[in-house]
Amino acid sequence: MSKHDDHFFNTFSVVIGILVGIAIVLLVIARSIGNPFEAARAAEDSGVEAQVAANTKPVGQVAVAGRDNSALAITAASGEAPTALALPKSGEETFQQVCSACHGAGVAGAPKVGDRGAWAARIGQGKPTLYEHALKGFQGKAGVMLAKGGRSDLPDDLIKETVDYMVKKSQ
Repeated sequence: MSKHDDHFFNTFSVVIGILVGIAIVLLVIARSIGNPFEAARAAEDSGVEAQVAANTKPVGQVAVAGRDNSALAITAASGEAPTALALPKSGEETFQQVCSACHGAGVAGAPKVGDRGAWAARIGQGKPTLYEHALKGFQGKAGVMLAKGGRSDLPDDLIKETVDYMVKKSQ
């Protein structure tokens, strides 16, 4: 490099350094002047306070035995009380809502409702065995049956009614 190039490079670096320094000083001055105005505007805006409170609230709460835990009631995101899954009213409705997920398509080795060949051996074991497998679950060579089809909230009588419905459709 020539002497002129070195001189230009040094001068250019000094000028860039001075400009960066001025920019930093201006930024600090702008922040110090603007901060009180921003704080006052945020204090006047109640929406900001509510938003900060919502964003910083605890993720969960712990219920303590022997204390009033009524404030810990589970609510939906919109503030409405959560609704439980409605219980089906019949064996057919239970099949449509719960059992058809597997027994409608033959998922995980589940015999399709209406497939006489797939159901013949199972029906031959007798309804008490079918009821037991449906209520308690079963793992066989061909697949897996979840207890109550994965809906543990269903009453035993409704499960038995659903088994009767599926057997009737598969004979």
